[in-house]
This record gives sequence, structure tokens and C-alpha cells, in this order.
Amino acid sequence: MKIKLLFLSFILVFASCTSKSNSPEFIKKAAGRYYFNADEIIEVTFNENNKLLIKWRNQNLEPLKVNDSSFYVRELNEKLIFNTSHNKIELAEKREHEGKKYVFKKLKKGEKTPSEHLADGNFEAALKGYKAIKVKDSLNPVIRERNMNRLGYQYLRKDEFENALNVFKINIELYPNSSNTYDSTADAYTRMKDTVNAIEYYKKALAINPENRSSKRNLEKLTLKKEE
Repeated sequence: MKIKLLFLSFILVFASCTSKSNSPEFIKKAAGRYYFNADEIIEVTFNENNKLLIKWRNQNLEPLKVNDSSFYVRELNEKLIFNTSHNKIELAEKREHEGKKYVFKKLKKGEKTPSEHLADGNFEAALKGYKAIKVKDSLNPVIRERNMNRLGYQYLRKDEFENALNVFKINIELYPNSSNTYDSTADAYTRMKDTVNAIEYYKKALAINPENRSSKRNLEKLTLKKEE
């Protein structure tokens, strides 16, 4: 705690000697969207007084200017270093990082994350994006099966059926040998009262794993209901 307070005191003293205004050139180059991870964004903007602002995970942050390229974010206890010539932000190194370097690259104009393509209803672009993540890093948390599945059910709980189906079908593309991905897709069709497709996907789930109890149970219910 003492180290953190000393660091903050140093930042405040240093910042007091630095011009609070950001140059038009810096504003032009620094403003934009940066990858926090493969599917999440940090957005950098400037207000009417040319003060740098950051939006991240629904938080509106107001970093303290340290010098012409560095800003201290109190909420995160991190110093952001802008490298505008290479379109990236770096975190200043510190002991807590344990030697790992954190670099956030700027998105090109019009570039979107896979989840943003999903929200726009662009299934093909979203699928391409998630596949690219898997090729680059098959262990990336963004494309873990359970995380994708959780995202699909989030859409399902909000009755956003098309988005839910798209997520589940992307999960099938990423993990074609998983019984659970087909089971989840069947759940979405069940919620949509599309019995034909629900039965088809429960059967696909059972073809991969005959012991999938959820698929067994739900398939029996739908089959009986269809026969009535």
C-alpha cells in the first residue's frame, strides 16, 4: 500500500510539471479503438477540453496525464504509454506484471471484433474472426468452448434467439466433436419452438456422446410431445 501511495505521489508531482493540454497531432493519432484482448475493446476519446478519456468494460475512466505520451489510470493503478507511431498502447512495466509485457494494438478504420460482428448479425464475419483467433492461439480464453457456450445462453436468456443460435453454431464449428455444442444448439431451437431442428441437434449430440443425459431427457420429451 505504501509503495502504491509513493508511486501515486510521484505521478502527481511529475504531472504537475507537465502541460495538461494534448496536442492536436497527438489527439488525432491516439484517438480510436484498441484491442484489450482478441474480442474486447479499449476506446480512447478526447473531450471538448482535449482531455483524454477511456471507455473500458462499461467504465468511463479519466486518466491523469503524466507526460505527452503517458497517462496514469488510478482505477487500474496502471500507466498507459502511447506509441502513436506504431499505433499501440503499452502498460508501463512493474513488478506485479511478473515480466509480462502488455501491448494493446489499435484497430484499423472499420475493423470490428468477432463479438461485434455477432451483434450486427454478421455470422460469417464473426465465424471468420473466431476461427482466426483459434488458429493464432488455440488456448485463448475468448474461444474456449464453455465461454462461447456461456455467451450463447446469455443471448438465449434475453430471447435474442438469432444471436444465440449464431454463437452455438460457431461453437460447433470450433469444436465439432463436442456433444455439448449440439445440445446447446438444440436448447435454442427448443426455446424457439422449432421441434424439428431441436430433435435433429439432440440426436447429433447423442451421436457423439450417447451418455449425454440432457440430450436424452430433452429428446424423449420432444419425441413424446410430437407423437401426441
